[in-house]
Amino acid sequence: MPPAIILLLLVAAGMHAVWNILLKTADDPLRTAGRGMLVGAGFLIPIAFVGWLVAGRSAIPDGAWHLAVLSGALEAAYFVFLSAAYRRGDLSLVYPIARGTAPVLSVAVGVLVLGERLELAGWIGVGLLLAGILTLQKPWAVFRRSSRMPRHLREAATFALLTGVTITAYSAVDRDGARLIDPLFYAALLWTFTTIFLLSWIGLVIRRDRRRAAAPGTAALVPSSGPSSGLLSRSWARAGIGGLITMAAYLFVLVAYRYAPLTAVAPLRESAIVIISGWGSFRLKEARGRRDATVRMGVALVIVAGALLLATEG
Repeated sequence: MPPAIILLLLVAAGMHAVWNILLKTADDPLRTAGRGMLVGAGFLIPIAFVGWLVAGRSAIPDGAWHLAVLSGALEAAYFVFLSAAYRRGDLSLVYPIARGTAPVLSVAVGVLVLGERLELAGWIGVGLLLAGILTLQKPWAVFRRSSRMPRHLREAATFALLTGVTITAYSAVDRDGARLIDPLFYAALLWTFTTIFLLSWIGLVIRRDRRRAAAPGTAALVPSSGPSSGLLSRSWARAGIGGLITMAAYLFVLVAYRYAPLTAVAPLRESAIVIISGWGSFRLKEARGRRDATVRMGVALVIVAGALLLATEG
């Protein structure tokens, strides 16, 4: 993989971490995701349209439309599952499970389904990346201790795992879509469909909650800050900034798909777990002393070593 693509993916990972911190700390992650996608679509679609005109109005293959629709549905499901997980669990629980399981599945899809191949250095690099990512937070421990976990944490872990499955699915779809047409045009298509599907789901949630609020004796059970208060109620600045950040980050990923295999792109994307862990260790003071912080930094170095080995894949 070219070093420039590795740098692009690491930047995208950092931007994605910021977006997830904004989502987790929002009053309602689902509505924030919907606003963010809407702002991103409003910014991206006109730019892509102008680019399409300048490029000579080339025809968009039917396959690109089909992949964009499928990816839009999968990415809308991703936001639904991720928001549900964040409403129930901590960032340090949800993010490692969601993002840590995705590269494992993505590498399997890339090798077994898409027919991609890795040389020895690539396999070692992927192994170091996955080992480092998983060791950093040990997401499997959540499920091993599930019998002693509160119900909301078990549900958070389950939704986080479902999030990881959707990440794997839409990554495989977008890998092909970004190679059919220009990444900018494909991003505009999938952003359009993702926004339509996600806002439609949020509309259903709003309608459901309003019906519950109108039912006798249930009004007090529906919080005024929940989805029932509407999509356009507040926090547009946070959502808008986050939407633009995640849009730019995913554009970088789509560009990477044109020059690197899924087996290499997916693990590097999830290296944002290092950023989240650093945020938790130092900003949120989650590390249990100096030794724990040292271990986390050591694991981060393992992940960097894996990324460098992947660069030798060409």
